[in-house]
Amino acid sequence: MIKTEITWNDFEKIDMRVGTIIDAQPFEKAKNPAYKLWIDFGSEIGIRKTSAQITVLYGIDDLIGKQIVAVVNFPPKQIADFMSECLVLGVVGSDKEVTLLAPGKAVENGLAIG
Repeated sequence: MIKTEITWNDFEKIDMRVGTIIDAQPFEKAKNPAYKLWIDFGSEIGIRKTSAQITVLYGIDDLIGKQIVAVVNFPPKQIADFMSECLVLGVVGSDKEVTLLAPGKAVENGLAIG
């Protein structure tokens, strides 16, 4: 199902950036299996944290040093006892497993997706 059509102005409001996961920990208090992630978005944005339900396809060791794409201009959101400061993007499969979106090769942290 295709979602409601948006305008170019709507799309331009979304700030998607590349970052590198620098730490990942099990998120024991999450309702569904998840990790707490700390992501480096470079000097302009800095380090942001988030939680992600990506435990089906990724172990903690798979995540450290991995570059990902995330939305960095959502307001912070409290998830259990953890404040999420960005939204990691991924492809959701038929069994609800998530494959993270990532650049095809290493790029500078903080670069915008456009």
